[in-house]
Amino acid sequence: MSTTEIAELRRTIGQLRQCVGTLRARYGDASAVRRLANDVERLDIDAADMDSCEPSVPTQSKSEERVKVPDTPYDPSLWHGADDEGVGGYKRDQA
Repeated sequence: MSTTEIAELRRTIGQLRQCVGTLRARYGDASAVRRLANDVERLDIDAADMDSCEPSVPTQSKSEERVKVPDTPYDPSLWHGADDEGVGGYKRDQA
């Protein structure tokens, strides 16, 4: 994450913490408010971890290699004996 993204994340977590504080003042120590407060703390911890991480550069794996498909027509012998899906099959009229 860039410095700007980290700062925006920290600002947003701060706003969320204020909202949860307002909810705590209104609803008291309800279990839902405690869970929300716990989630905000976990977000804050994760944001601190992200701040200390080095960004990784994605690399292209072998499974993502591009395969060039030629524009030339395929050899018709590839389709010999194959059914035409959607038109009733290759040997439909034979009984």
